[in-house]
Amino acid sequence: MSAPELLVRPQPNVAEIAAYEPRRRRSGIDLWLDANEAGAPLPELDESLRLASDTTNRYPKNGELESLLSELFRLDREQVLVTAGGDDGLERGVRAVCSPGRKVILTNPGFEMLERYVLLSGGSVTELSWWSGEWPVDEAIARASSRTCAIAMVSPNNPTGSVVSAAALRRLARTLPNVLILLDLAYIEFADEDLTSTALELPNVVVFRTLSKAWAAAGLRVGYALGDPRVISWLRAAGQPYPVSAPSLIAARRLLSRAQGVGSHVERVVRQRSRVLRGLRELGLEAMDSQANFVFARFQDAEWMLDALAGLGIGVRSFPGRPGLDAWLRITIPSEESLADRLLESVRTTLRPEALLFDLDGVLADVSRSYRLAIVRTASAFGVELGPDEIAEAKAAGNSNNDWCLTQALLRRHGVEQPLSEVREVFEGLYQGADGQCGLWKDEPLLIDRELLGGLAARYPLAIVTGRPRSDAVRFLEMHGVQDFFAAVVTLEDGPSKPDPEPVLRALDALAVERAWMLGDTPDDISAARSAGVLPIGVTAPADDPRLARKGLEHASRVLRSVNEIQEILP
Repeated sequence: MSAPELLVRPQPNVAEIAAYEPRRRRSGIDLWLDANEAGAPLPELDESLRLASDTTNRYPKNGELESLLSELFRLDREQVLVTAGGDDGLERGVRAVCSPGRKVILTNPGFEMLERYVLLSGGSVTELSWWSGEWPVDEAIARASSRTCAIAMVSPNNPTGSVVSAAALRRLARTLPNVLILLDLAYIEFADEDLTSTALELPNVVVFRTLSKAWAAAGLRVGYALGDPRVISWLRAAGQPYPVSAPSLIAARRLLSRAQGVGSHVERVVRQRSRVLRGLRELGLEAMDSQANFVFARFQDAEWMLDALAGLGIGVRSFPGRPGLDAWLRITIPSEESLADRLLESVRTTLRPEALLFDLDGVLADVSRSYRLAIVRTASAFGVELGPDEIAEAKAAGNSNNDWCLTQALLRRHGVEQPLSEVREVFEGLYQGADGQCGLWKDEPLLIDRELLGGLAARYPLAIVTGRPRSDAVRFLEMHGVQDFFAAVVTLEDGPSKPDPEPVLRALDALAVERAWMLGDTPDDISAARSAGVLPIGVTAPADDPRLARKGLEHASRVLRSVNEIQEILP
């Protein structure tokens, strides 16, 4: 049954705009560098929120926070407006002056919400290109007309990190005194020069600031606007009467009255920003000078870098669908040196791997008629019938690297308890061969093209990281004549099993390398690689349901249908 026809339709400028929803990566990210509110909350925040428990039954009042801000900036109270984050202030600024037939000048690339505010107000956008260098004042003046009601300047700019100079701001405001300049200074704490005092000398400039970035309090949703009393009165009338909750107001007052912590946080970020920029450029990447808490870098394949970093637990921001930005990523700067090191090492690992590591079963060896069949027949010997999907589901669930233990666990799931020694004895009899029967090990095709494997071995040192006993692993390699391609073979006897990273780390040590990619077909492979700082590449085993296999490999940087596809993504 189809949905009923709506009697009331949204106006076209609403119906044609998709809701703002930044692209966030899948689960498995533990270092979020795709949103610029990164940073640990200041200690004052928790204490402030505890004090706010008796304020939730009354409408909040902005007065005390506005008074504090007016004192901090030496302004009259009428020159300050508290808003629900900087976004609320910017939307009020646009709404106050923009209407159908009017135009707002914006730069591209720039903060994407500004265009939305203009379109939702019925206005239209005049777009200027600004990536770096001086803000395009001459072009803005030339393109302004009697219909131009506002010009937005974002400094540092999002997503480039470029800044507006005080001279450019003065010249634009004084040349176009009848146009409102919306000056977004969300990231100004990280910049070399604070334009707030310059802006407040100019009656047609209104400043927007926030506690979301440098103050690490994005969840409070507290921002504020500073400017000429007449303009601030317009903004006050253009929005809701109670924009910020009472607990947030209390927390914001406490934060602003104890500003020492934010200064040290900013210093750490600026220091790590220089290190990250230098590290990216040393890798031959184009990374723009930035005065924000992020850097903007260009990659040959930004989508692959996005996925690669996600596989290593790092989320960064891409801009799909935004013309001219498809090759660029915005990376928030962590304030901790160790996290900045992790970021740079992850980029290096992606772009310049020193070795390739391979799981054996399901990646190089088709075990659907050997190990997988041994599991089925072992279970059958104890009165339990297993299907291939049940085994695949258990593999996809993780912690199933040892097939003897997996078989025992599957038996237990069906209510059959057997000692591991007995399960192993039956399993090995089937796999190795017994009582004149051929062992299942003889029916294990090689899954990788031998010529491709030789070419990879000529470019990188290769290693096997498997849960097989050494004798089984070596026998397989010798059977297919590929043993000489591998400089190291790490097996069951060498230490704890995957998902423990120890086998992967042993392979790195054996190859005397620090950066590598690993190809595996189970969550255990992916988890072990990630924990070792090795780029995890998933491969779907030939007999597995691809949908189920991909679900188990969701934390991999990329999932390949076959190990032979690895050459398509190698640098």
